[in-house]
Amino acid sequence: MTERAHAAHAEGETGVWSGSWVAERLGVELAGDEALTGLLGLALRRNPKRAHLLVSNVLGKHVPQSPSVVYGHGVALGRRVRELLGAEAAEGAVVLGYAETATGLGHSVADGLGSAPYLHSTRRAVAGVARAGGFEESHSHATSHLLLPQDPALLAGDGPLVLVDDEFSTGNTVLNTIRALHERYPRKRYVVVALVDMRSPADAGRLDAFAGEIGARVDLVTTASGTVRLPPGVLEKGQELVARYEAPPVDPATEPTTEARTERTTEARTERTTEATPEATSEPVSGPTGGSPGAASPGSVERVELRWPHDVPDGGRHGFTAADRDRLESALPGMAARIADALPARARRVLVLGFEELMYAPLRLAQALEQAVGGDVDVRYSTTTRSPVLAVDDPGYAIRTRLVFPAHDDPADGPGERYAYNVAGAGFDAVIAVVDSAADTPALHAPDGLAARLAAHVPHVLLAVVPSYVPHASPAPQAPERPPMLPEPLRGPAFSSYAPDEVGWLLQDLSDVTLEAPTEEREEAIQSGGAHYAESLPVEYQPSEQYQELFHAALESSAARLARAVGAVTEVVLTERSPRPVLVSLARAGTPVGVLMRRWARFRHGLDLPHYAVSIVRGRGIDANALRWLADHHDPADVVFVDGWTGKGAITRELAAALRDFEVSDGVTGFDPEIAVLADPGSCVRTYGTRDDFLIPSACLNSTVSGLISRTVLRADLVGPDDFHGAKFYRELAGADLSPAFLDAVSARFPDVTESVDAHVKELLSADRTPTWEGWAAVERISEEYGIHDVNLVKPGVGETTRVMLRRVPWKVLARAGAGADLDHVRLLAEQRGVPVEEVADLPYTCVGLIHPQYTRGATGADGKAVTL
Repeated sequence: MTERAHAAHAEGETGVWSGSWVAERLGVELAGDEALTGLLGLALRRNPKRAHLLVSNVLGKHVPQSPSVVYGHGVALGRRVRELLGAEAAEGAVVLGYAETATGLGHSVADGLGSAPYLHSTRRAVAGVARAGGFEESHSHATSHLLLPQDPALLAGDGPLVLVDDEFSTGNTVLNTIRALHERYPRKRYVVVALVDMRSPADAGRLDAFAGEIGARVDLVTTASGTVRLPPGVLEKGQELVARYEAPPVDPATEPTTEARTERTTEARTERTTEATPEATSEPVSGPTGGSPGAASPGSVERVELRWPHDVPDGGRHGFTAADRDRLESALPGMAARIADALPARARRVLVLGFEELMYAPLRLAQALEQAVGGDVDVRYSTTTRSPVLAVDDPGYAIRTRLVFPAHDDPADGPGERYAYNVAGAGFDAVIAVVDSAADTPALHAPDGLAARLAAHVPHVLLAVVPSYVPHASPAPQAPERPPMLPEPLRGPAFSSYAPDEVGWLLQDLSDVTLEAPTEEREEAIQSGGAHYAESLPVEYQPSEQYQELFHAALESSAARLARAVGAVTEVVLTERSPRPVLVSLARAGTPVGVLMRRWARFRHGLDLPHYAVSIVRGRGIDANALRWLADHHDPADVVFVDGWTGKGAITRELAAALRDFEVSDGVTGFDPEIAVLADPGSCVRTYGTRDDFLIPSACLNSTVSGLISRTVLRADLVGPDDFHGAKFYRELAGADLSPAFLDAVSARFPDVTESVDAHVKELLSADRTPTWEGWAAVERISEEYGIHDVNLVKPGVGETTRVMLRRVPWKVLARAGAGADLDHVRLLAEQRGVPVEEVADLPYTCVGLIHPQYTRGATGADGKAVTL
């Protein structure tokens, strides 16, 4: 195949649909508007969450396309939104785009809408800019999104919010965003915009139902609509194909049979994967300004000075206003002329290559260049990406080639591979690589970096650097007066049944306030968006005699295992974090673990460690006043946050984001977001005692194993800006209190496990404990398989499942086939609540609790009955 034919295919010009290869092998069908196959091709993800990838021909991400086509699609959608809203409402609209794929599309929609300000989510935390919100994206290889507007009021208005993504498939990402933002900035109207609406029939009605739940209007505007029909087993088949086509070539001499050699050779000849991997481009490459063009030698890499206006943001990461748009429009012709002057005289086919979230700036530069050179040069536009996709050199496949290179912008989530698709072998005479200054690092210019990878395949590479926009420092807001001194921690026996030296509670006592609500009422209010789970408390049910017997049996059988995990995590903390750490438990599940870690440190090392308990609330962050108290009394670098276990890692992420916000708001640095946990079945942290998912008996009960303290409460009418979060002390339950018994039973086993702890700690300290976030991936998969479409309703692990049974409205329990006594108490609770327990093979956790996804009162369990313990 010639380079020109290859390039033509990448843009859908060969007459062969670029989804036919996947469709034929996996049985995937694309049904809907006639325009769909022109807009979309198909490829295979290198990702266990989904088999297929819809590859847009007009987005400018994976497939090089004319910039006027890419920009035109976004502007046209924006004009349709303006028509839908009407001129007056459109003037008050704000546009929000999604990182990384839709940042340029969202910006183009904002241009079409008129004067609307634009903001896109980002995965790049920026020092000095506080979060205005965040959310999670299902299916994505990198899910956490941050909202970092320079102007905190950008999202606070009551005008329409326009949310832009490249495709609308399940609707999960959009609903998660609206739910998070509506809780903080409620408004009456939302408009969802996408190039294609690919919802399944099962998902089609969710948008209207959701709009009814939150009491707002939600419209949808798309270019085309349809659906993807997936046959059974498509995920497994897709993974098999990826493994097969990414397997290294086999020496025919080692193959077992002639037939196998013939089949392999024929297949490789007709469906060869063409990929520019580091091994495939190991020739020496030129430096920033050297090299000779030619097929056998690397091309040149040179810089072109754009003279980007200093007062124009590089994109919408911190907001982009109508005034910014006007200044950019004035500067574009001059920047395009400078690029045109730097192009080789004989260049006839040119690619402007953007960089991950930096899509709009290179798109507009490409469009201006396209206008400047007229019909003499074929200008195309695409960007690099984080998304791992299989490359197959076949006319019916959307991703023909793949350039692989390391990340070069020092990402917050660590190093990793990045990709440029359909660039190698596409016949480009020159590539203009546009990056922001934060990404103009030594890694960009390294022998295996993006510049060298491009130069190995293209005769001329021009590097254009756009200055990374840093929001102007605004005058510091006048801080409200705070009390001269925050109150001292609450301690037992006045607050909690723990001894006063065991833990100090950085909380306020709300024992005299009625906060409890029936489980059914709480669930209905939480899922409808009418209340946050931290604004009320579940009723503290008394355990039955049978259930108490299960607790004592579980404690007896697991005490040594718990003691070993306590010793291991404490020793890791003392070795790696601080010789005299300040233990800060995340109340309340972390508190018994913090007490036990303190006891181990005294038993083994004679240390008397400070220990406090603080409140952290999903969606609201950690108690900032508690952090202020800790910073006033201790070195933040010595603080080690402690929790009982990890599920999918939501609190781990919440803590990291909250500490970043605290650094911005208070200027206090040094708090380490790494949580130390007893058990890490979700593989979310580095500091743990075990990664096994086993029964921790303190999860079996509520306050009666946690010092008689309720879960924490955060409600505006009870907790002021200068107050600690609140909690209740259930003094009336003293007769049923098992908190001391739990601690004493585990502590009594410390001498028995000392040797095994030492051996286990050696293994831990020498092991690779890098979090893999397997738990989060499993939760996303389960959420989709069971039609829940909300990861917050999937609670993985024995501890989290127990919480579902005690506090929420359970729908069903998934139990790993063959799970034994660790689940006896869960089975008893399920029986009492009429909740089915479904055995599942290959479940990564011992069990998973599913909260009822469409709760209406009376749907507590399968029999509609509330818990009776």
